[in-house]
Amino acid sequence: MKTIKKTEINEEIRDAEVRLIGPNGEQIGIVSSKEAQLAANEARLDLVKIAPQANPPVVKIMDYGKYRYEQAKMEKEARKKQKVIQVKEIRLGMNIEENDLNTKARQAIRFLDSDDRLKVSLRFRGRQMMHREQGMEVINRFTEMIKDYGELDRQPNYEGRQLVAFYSPVKK
Repeated sequence: MKTIKKTEINEEIRDAEVRLIGPNGEQIGIVSSKEAQLAANEARLDLVKIAPQANPPVVKIMDYGKYRYEQAKMEKEARKKQKVIQVKEIRLGMNIEENDLNTKARQAIRFLDSDDRLKVSLRFRGRQMMHREQGMEVINRFTEMIKDYGELDRQPNYEGRQLVAFYSPVKK
């Protein structure tokens, strides 16, 4: 479990003046940190600094254990709602046959259906670099095959001896 960033509580608060918020959320006003600590002790609760960057810092009288529990719960919910986007890669060759290209296209469609991004790279070997336009034709044919499932994010561009294109799933 991730640790929650260090929050100053009770005697750790060393500011001369603080803006105090009561246990029920009411604004008490600007008081010295000693007075705020006495008020927290009377209520048998903790004094927690909730906005250290404010001027003066904002402190609240609350149950610190309950506050930490709520923070952890909120972080867990936020992590649960996150969608991790993966980038899957498919490699093509310049002299790829039609059936092999169909197989790669089916694989790409499966990746795009599962909401993953797709990176298609076509590697040039040896003297194939002289025929870059043929590589572009292969990428264009591939793009045409998967156009109903994925849209081109970035136009195909050359990265060294590779031609690389990125696709994202079509919104349903």
